[in-house]
Formats: sequence, C-alpha cells, structure tokens
Amino acid sequence: MSGMSEFQSSAPPMLVGLTRGVRHRCPNCGEGRLYRAYLKVEPVCEACGHELGSYPADDGPAYFTILLVGHLIVAPLLFFRWIWEASPWIVAPLTLIPLAALTLLLLPRVKGAVIGALWAIRLRKAEDTPA
Repeated sequence: MSGMSEFQSSAPPMLVGLTRGVRHRCPNCGEGRLYRAYLKVEPVCEACGHELGSYPADDGPAYFTILLVGHLIVAPLLFFRWIWEASPWIVAPLTLIPLAALTLLLLPRVKGAVIGALWAIRLRKAEDTPA
C-alpha cells in the first residue's frame, strides 16, 4: 500500500482526485467511502470529515458515461454487418442488455471521477462557498 500513497503524494491533485474517485473513495483522504448507496454520495467522509456532498456533479457523470459508451461501443458496433442484417428481435437483446449493464457499471466510476476532478480544482456548490 505504501507504493500507492507514494504515487499519490507525488502525483498532481487532478490525477489523485480522479484515481480516488474511480475507486469510490473520498478524494480528500482516499480512505473513506464516497457512496452510501449506488450513486448517493456520503454527505461527510467517515475517515477525514471532508464534506463530500458539496460537489455539484449534477448531470455531468451521465453525459460523460453516455459519451463513453456511445462513442466507444455503439458507434463501432454499427460497422458490423450483422447489426444491419439480423432480425431486430435478435439484435435488440444482444446489444441493449450488455450496453445497459456497461452503462450501469461505468456510471458510479465516472461520477466518482467527476467528484475527484471537482475536488482537485476546488469547485463546490455556490451555497457552500464563503461569501
């Protein structure tokens, strides 16, 4: 574990935040859980007390997930001849079920990365910033 903490202490804050977020960990300390449910962010880190609920991830993670799945999976899939020639009753379940599963798998990781990036640039919700 010391190798990872050594990497994170020398890495730029953005890379540290992204890495910790993808691993579902608090971007501030890397120890506490980021989520208490599938996509529900813990309001406060259990390890360091950092306010995790103050980062405005909003719709960004959904857009980035759609961008990733759409461009890296769906677009190349359209080049396969069988997609256009096979019956829609075969193509729909063979493509939509894995795509839905991949989307649901990526979404919490992308949301964690977005929260980690927001932590790195110190961007918080407007009502959470001092006046």
